[in-house]
Amino acid sequence: MTVKTLKDLTGLKETQIEELAEMGIASISELSAALKDEETVKQVIKNLSGIGPKTVESWKAQLEGASEEGASEVEVVEESESAEEGYVVKAKPELPEELAEALAKRAVISGRRPAFKRQEWFRYAKLGEKWRRPKGIHSKMKRNLKRRPPVVDIGFRGPVAARDLHPSGFEEVIVFNVDGLENIDPKVQAIRIGGTVGTKKRIMIEDRAAELGIRVLNRMV
Repeated sequence: MTVKTLKDLTGLKETQIEELAEMGIASISELSAALKDEETVKQVIKNLSGIGPKTVESWKAQLEGASEEGASEVEVVEESESAEEGYVVKAKPELPEELAEALAKRAVISGRRPAFKRQEWFRYAKLGEKWRRPKGIHSKMKRNLKRRPPVVDIGFRGPVAARDLHPSGFEEVIVFNVDGLENIDPKVQAIRIGGTVGTKKRIMIEDRAAELGIRVLNRMV
């Protein structure tokens, strides 16, 4: 299928098209040129919610056969139209430049990190694929011999500055009641409602969070 507009790209949603427009990217030709620059790719991964290195690589593959002459401008959705649809732009954290770069770097590292599976997961189904460090003096996987599955190592970790942060850049704080919202800093923190919280109390927490401008990471809708 020929890609003529941004809407034709697989994995690109309306909200992400709006975020691209805020970056000055409103057409296929502009996106194709942006994806050729590594620094711009990092900015795209950082600014677009739910976008990682694998999605960007998929876009590059789709754009290889697209013609710049056939690219058309994408109409930016007005705020009034977004309000009628009930969509509210998700809050984003205020991050220093160093932390923003660390998040973008972490996304790239996560995209190329191999899948770590338990030793001989393919031989015995009862073992499962959940990671366990290989043991035994004769274990070839433990000795990191050639043609053996990768073993978890410190070198696969991401930047320390971005560790334990939500992909959006927020610091997650678990909340179980409305009182837990009082000490939240909406500029750098977002809440995740506890799994044991009932529907009635969850609605109260979400309403109060909306009043305070706090992002809820696991909203009901």
